[in-house]
Order: sequence, then structure tokens, then C-alpha cells
Amino acid sequence: MENQTLSLLFPEGQNNFKNLSDVAYHDLGIDFICEKVSDKYEEQQIFTQFFQKMCDDPKITEYRCQVFQDIYEHPDMSQKLIEVLQHIDYEKQFSGFSGHYEDTGSAWELLHRLEEINDYIKSVEAMYKCLCDVELKSEGMNRLKNYVSELYNDNGFAELKEDIKNIKVTTSDLKSITLGVNLNEKYEAHGVGLISFNKKEFTKSSVMGDFYSKLAIKDSVKEEATWKNDFKYHELSSSKKEIETVLSIAKIADPQVENATFYMDKIANLMIGNIVHKLKGVLKKYVYLPVTDITNLIPEFIFYIRFAAYIKAMQDKGFHFCRAQVAPQESPKSYMKAEGIYNFKLLSNFADTLGPSGIVPNTLDFNPDHLVYILTGANRGGKTTITQAVGLLFVLAQAGLFVPGDSFCFNPVDSIFTHFPADEDKTMDLGRLGEECKRFKELFTDCTETSLLLLNETYSTTSFEEGYYIARDSVKALLTKGIRTIYNTHMHKLAFDIEEINEISKENKAASLVVKSKDGQRSFKVEVAPPEGQSFAKDIAEKYGVTYEMLMKK
Repeated sequence: MENQTLSLLFPEGQNNFKNLSDVAYHDLGIDFICEKVSDKYEEQQIFTQFFQKMCDDPKITEYRCQVFQDIYEHPDMSQKLIEVLQHIDYEKQFSGFSGHYEDTGSAWELLHRLEEINDYIKSVEAMYKCLCDVELKSEGMNRLKNYVSELYNDNGFAELKEDIKNIKVTTSDLKSITLGVNLNEKYEAHGVGLISFNKKEFTKSSVMGDFYSKLAIKDSVKEEATWKNDFKYHELSSSKKEIETVLSIAKIADPQVENATFYMDKIANLMIGNIVHKLKGVLKKYVYLPVTDITNLIPEFIFYIRFAAYIKAMQDKGFHFCRAQVAPQESPKSYMKAEGIYNFKLLSNFADTLGPSGIVPNTLDFNPDHLVYILTGANRGGKTTITQAVGLLFVLAQAGLFVPGDSFCFNPVDSIFTHFPADEDKTMDLGRLGEECKRFKELFTDCTETSLLLLNETYSTTSFEEGYYIARDSVKALLTKGIRTIYNTHMHKLAFDIEEINEISKENKAASLVVKSKDGQRSFKVEVAPPEGQSFAKDIAEKYGVTYEMLMKK
């Protein structure tokens, strides 16, 4: 068969992507989620590798979403497939299963190779049955199914099965060999022949008997050297030198003798030359085993299987998940509409303690009128949680996974950039404000109109006047470049001045997004509305007793 490249992540071998930075990966909490999904470090590394490959091609996102749904809906099939693939991969790494074949191989090596090919046949048949027993809908899984089906029904595979069937001797069957030795009038060996292969080892009583007593009794010498059933004499050599070689090797090929395996290998090659020739003829036709190539799918299967099981467990507890939908082709590049969404990291951390009733769902959209959100609200009111939640929606959906929520329709992003508060040790040289400005400039340069930018308290480490001035110009630049952004900030004036800021662009607009609060109680609900900064300050002051009236009351 012609070599094919199969992938459950990229159709037709496409692999154009941008890397999600380690900083953004950590800021979004994806590392925490991966640790919840699997406690195996090597699997966590697989998850990281796939999550960090961000691709804004809608076809690739749709391809992955279809594959994941097939795997999610057929867990038994998926588990059986990965077991077969892992078995093939083991054989590929630790045996000759990869297809390398030496024409000079010994008889034992050839017989071992024969067993490997027989194992290969069983693996193909197992995959074929596994894939044919279910109805698959995704392009990716059907490609795999068609590949295995073509391999299974290929004439070469049928011939391979027949060849293996005709050669019945395997290393597990071959325990001993029966030889016949012809003698001349001087009782010298002048011919050695193969009589049979045996599944059991000889014992002293069965193979030798009492040799001397047999010779002593005239009736013990048979009249004819014939054997019943299939015990036929196959002459191996007529050369006196080769006969002596066989007998001398056999003489010293005792299990107690050093290098006995080496000597038995030599005697086997001499004795079963015709079988060896037949084996080599068969194996030369099957030097390359194409099924070993699809072991490259193992990491992709592990990725989808583990997350399918995790999401299924969350759904069984009552949490809502949905399959993401790619936006219609005519929709704006910035399009996103999400309903009933929540933070996947929050779910992973508090699923058992919160329960479905403890999760507050939200609705949010991106479009030219809501391209940049200025997100304000009370301290610990959920601003960072919703900011992080939106980033996770894109990461999960573009990997093909179900997302937490009731519906999610979007245009994919080429990458996600985050600007969260920096660690103290990273601000020693430039100072906090200088470091924040430098980081924002780098992110802004890397962002495109298909990127997502998440800003968390950016420019909050300086005085209000300085921070506001820089933040206002930054938002204007984001609107001009057309970058989807959520700017989580305590600078309520920035949200109050949105109309002035929006004058910079005719196509794209910023909007005020508020985490609602009533009577000092956080609702964790967001909505597009003017900021409520003054009331937040009053609520906090009253909660801690620091209004003028409360302070002076005593």
C-alpha cells in the first residue's frame, strides 16, 4: 500500500500552528487542568504539546471536534484501539516488527520474525473489527477506518495470511527435531536427514532407550527404515564433511555447554535449509509493515480518550458541556457567542464541593461592536475567573474538546496572549510599570486580528493618573488593530470614557462589561453595562466599617 499520513488533529498532514506561550498556558490554568485529568506525567506532557499548538483554520477545528465526538460516543472502541496500537508500538520498539529484515538471518531469527508477522496479522484484524463494529461520523476516524479496511482487504494482506498459515512451525511449537542417520558398511554416517519437528522435548528414555541392549537383541533392529504417518526422511546433505559437522555440533550441543544456543543455531540452519529458504522467500515480501506507521496516533488517542472520560464524569455529576461550533464563513473574524459558560479550571478545582448549583453561568459575545471589553467589578467578584474562562473556551474548543457551557459558536484564534501581574523578581530592573509596558508592547506586536488578548490589572501598579493615561492609549491601539480583548481592571474611569475612546475607530468598538453586585453581595454574573465603581467602594467601606459616619460613631 502507498504510505499515508494519518492524524486525528490535522487533516491531510496539515500542521500550521502558532505556539501558545508557557506564560499564557500557566495564566489560563491549563497546567492545573491537565494534572486533574491525568496523574501521569508523560500524559500531561502530551496534553501540553497539543494544547499549545494553536491554529486558526476553521476546518482544522471542525475536523478535531468531529473526531472527539466519535471518541466520546464510543469509549469501548477507543479503549480497544489504543490497546492494539500500544501493543504494536511495543513490538515496533523491542522487536523486528518495524520491518527491518536481514537476509542472512538465522533459522531461529526467521521463525521469531514469523511470529511477529503473525502478531501483526492479528493486530490488523483486531483494529478492523473494532472500527467496523461502530458507526463513525468524523472525517478523521473514517480515514483511519478506511486505511485499516484497505489494508485488511488488500491482496497482499490476504497472501500474507495464507503464507503464514502454510508455514506451521513457530518458535512456540518447535521444541525438538528428529534426525535420521544412514550408515555405510563400515557403520560410518554417510547421510543425515530430517524426520520431524516436534512440539515436545525428547527425554532420555524416549529418544535413546537402552541403546546397547537394543543392539544386543537381534529382533530390536528393524527390517526397514520406514516411518508411519508423516515421518518421512528428508535428506539434508550428502557431503561427508557436512555430515560430520552436523554430528559434531550435535555432540557438543548440550545445554550445559557454553554457547549451546550458538551451536544449535548452526545445526538448525544445516538441517532445515529448505524451511529456511521458504521462510526467507516469504519474509522478503513483507519487509515493510505499513500498520506500524499508525502507532503515531497513540498520543492523539490518549489525549482525546482521557479528556472524554473526564468530561463524561463531570457530565454525570450534572455539569453542562457542549460541542463547539465554528462560526459561519460570512461572520466577522472577531465573532464569538457563548451562552451558559463557566470556568473549566474552577470546575476542576471545586466540582465536588460546589456541585452544579454552585457554578454561575454567563453569556458573552465578541463582534465589531463588542471587540474590546473593559471589565470592572468588586474585588473578588469573579473578574479574573471570567477572563480566564473565555481563554479556556478557545483552547479547549480548538483542540476539539467539548467546552463547559450550553453553547459556544466562534471563529478560532491564532493564539492567546495574556498580560497578568508579573512576579516580583521579574520587575527588579525596569520596575513594575516599566515591565508592564514592555510586556504589553511585545504582546501587541505579536497579536493579529485573529488573536485573543487577555489583560488582568494591566497598569495597576502605578498611580491612577499614570495608569489611566497608558491604558486609554493601549485600548485605542487595540481597537485600531482589531484585536479581541478582555481588559480586567479597577480603573472604572476607563469604562466611563468608552464613548470617547471609541471615536478612534469606525469599525470596532469597546464596551463596558460589569460583574454585577447588589448590596455588597457578588453575583459573579457579567453583563454589558456602565461601571459601578462608586457603589463598590461604598459597599466595601460599609462592610469593613470605614465610612466617616461608622468611624466617628463611637
